Amino acid sequence: MFEHARTRPVLASFLLLVPLLVGACRDTGKLFEISGQLMVFNYRVAKVTYLVTLNPIQPIGEGQTAVTTFENPAGGEPLVVRQKLFPEHQKVTIESPPLECVVKDRPYKVSIRIEGPSGALLQDIETTMVSSQDQSMLPDRPLVVGPGYDPNPELAGHPDGKLPGGRGVACPAT
Repeated sequence: MFEHARTRPVLASFLLLVPLLVGACRDTGKLFEISGQLMVFNYRVAKVTYLVTLNPIQPIGEGQTAVTTFENPAGGEPLVVRQKLFPEHQKVTIESPPLECVVKDRPYKVSIRIEGPSGALLQDIETTMVSSQDQSMLPDRPLVVGPGYDPNPELAGHPDGKLPGGRGVACPAT
């Protein structure tokens, strides 16, 4: 009975420390993790974009910014999106400008730089994105135009959405 009384405080101390130790193990210094990434093909408007979703692991700080650099499938300079982050958001969605020359099953580099209010680096996230479709499956111009979704007059006589000159973009050889 005497030994049991002595182990009780030790056991209680251990049980109080376990949650602190587990919590310390989870604090990786990361602010965000990627929760989703895909290439969005919008057939109706004939465009494709990158879309990345981040989940905050820690509360979003005031004045933080995500600077995302997307590899440009058409070649040339990367596409950069600078987006202010808001503390009340439960997730962050980052979308690129429209893309050209997307090739199926080719990996494209994406890097996300989380910056503090002064521009200091808080977290760097690197990933690659792969499309399950080739951009050639899109029509060459939007199928509809205007607020009434009127058929695009540029596609008159081309019900498949393909024009003789194509999209008018010269894509690099793959």
